[in-house]
Amino acid sequence: MSQNRISLKYGINRKTTARKVVFLGTRRKHQNEEFLKTLPEGSFSAIEFDEMETFEKSKCLPVSIPLAVVPETQFILGVRVAKMPAKGYLAGISREKYGLREDERPEAALTLFESIKRVCSKEVGITTDKNPKYPGWIEKIFPDARHVTVKGRRGCVVGQGELKSGGFDPLFWLNHTAAMFRANVNRLFRRTWCTTKRRDRLELHLQMYAYFHNHTLRRELTRQMKQKLLLGEELLRPA
Repeated sequence: MSQNRISLKYGINRKTTARKVVFLGTRRKHQNEEFLKTLPEGSFSAIEFDEMETFEKSKCLPVSIPLAVVPETQFILGVRVAKMPAKGYLAGISREKYGLREDERPEAALTLFESIKRVCSKEVGITTDKNPKYPGWIEKIFPDARHVTVKGRRGCVVGQGELKSGGFDPLFWLNHTAAMFRANVNRLFRRTWCTTKRRDRLELHLQMYAYFHNHTLRRELTRQMKQKLLLGEELLRPA
């Protein structure tokens, strides 16, 4: 639900809802970080990485959401939020209306990689699409990683870019998780009037969903994953 709809349903002030999002989002972010600390070093030999896109206030102000997921378990390792310049026909309109927009994607991606570095093996296999920026970002934090790039594909239907049409999707686990983000977080819906007004609040909202995804929707998979890791069993063969 949107924050306005939550306030209407429970008969509370919108400010109360906004404060609760900050409180719970900050708490879930801390819990997500603490859970990673309970996992053995070098736990994961393969991950998938890509960026989702949304916007704040206007489509002329796009936002990138770097996302790292463990294949098969769909365990969300980390998520961040960063502003980015507009592309395509909106680029000129954005510059004219809002001025030059800083690209924070490299910093956000490096921060995400740094936060998950401990639980990734030294030669972790990282699968991404063919974005030319990704090799440089990955090499800075994972110099020995085996980076595998795959060609991106069109979405199955208009408005569902994460779910691919027909055939084998080499980034299926990440794309399916990204689609679940959009299905469960109101402000990420495609073609919505419920837009993000502040990037920091968006990140807290995403941290809340990441915790819910890992420990409720994928609770049994997360439990089995952690049990195997603590017993020293291999989750996945290197890509």
